[in-house]
Amino acid sequence: MSKETAFAVFCLESYKVYKSLTGKQTAELFRRYGVFDYLNEFYDVLHTTGYQYINHDIDIYLKSRNAVIPA
Repeated sequence: MSKETAFAVFCLESYKVYKSLTGKQTAELFRRYGVFDYLNEFYDVLHTTGYQYINHDIDIYLKSRNAVIPA
């Protein structure tokens, strides 16, 4: 597994807990709105930050795309 893939899995798991979602809901949300691509593109910067910053950054990214986050 590449370091980028491991990071994406870490982000998915962290965001899942942060938003109280299932893994399936989170993976679908990340696929639908391109979060995996975003995390891969900005890996060099994001992997040096903490999980709270990353969760907040993902929130901003999703809101900028008018994402509907499951309740």
